Amino acid sequence: MGHSDLVAAIRARLTAAADPVRAAGAQAYLKSAMAQLGVRVPEVRRIVKAEVAAAPLASGDELRSAALELFRTATYREERYAAIDLTASKLVRTDLAMVPVYEEIIRTGAWWDLVDGVEDRLGRLLQAHREVLTPVLLRWSADPDFWIRRASITAQLGAKSNTDTGLLATVIEANLADREFFIRKAIGWALREYAKTDPAWVRQFAATHGAALSPLSLREALRNLPAED
Repeated sequence: MGHSDLVAAIRARLTAAADPVRAAGAQAYLKSAMAQLGVRVPEVRRIVKAEVAAAPLASGDELRSAALELFRTATYREERYAAIDLTASKLVRTDLAMVPVYEEIIRTGAWWDLVDGVEDRLGRLLQAHREVLTPVLLRWSADPDFWIRRASITAQLGAKSNTDTGLLATVIEANLADREFFIRKAIGWALREYAKTDPAWVRQFAATHGAALSPLSLREALRNLPAED
């Protein structure tokens, strides 16, 4: 089975699992113009996993081709979720050739569910290839596309003690003046998550940048931190 056959098989399984009632609610929730099938995210993942297991792809190039074909030709949002799920494969987990794939998904997906769907992939690549990904994320932090900038901020979510705090501070500082909700939310989210690992660092960052941080970002950053005596 080639990558186009895999795409067709995934698409057929998704269509067969459609729930029109749930689809209408999901589309309204996401405020998306793209139609939905009403297939729950865990079921999308199960379908992708089953189809890949039945006909494994031979190389990272084949996987990239499958993911991009499914994403680019998607009629339903779940097909785009499935394309992102394909990129979880060990074939491409630390493959730098995935950077332009993720960039395309972010730029053309241009909504939080799709953008955030590849954030952990970017984070994994950063951990494996800091010398390459760090300048990429720094460049992204000043990109005209705010979804690309959001990805630069959220790429280290879950990195815990492996977080590059210099990088985190720089990509946030590049976006402090941005009034876009999804940027302000991302800043608060990134700081809140890192506060679980190093609350003192986050407190210091908030104290230093308090006047520049939006109320939303500051509230999110400090939300789970106990009050100081």
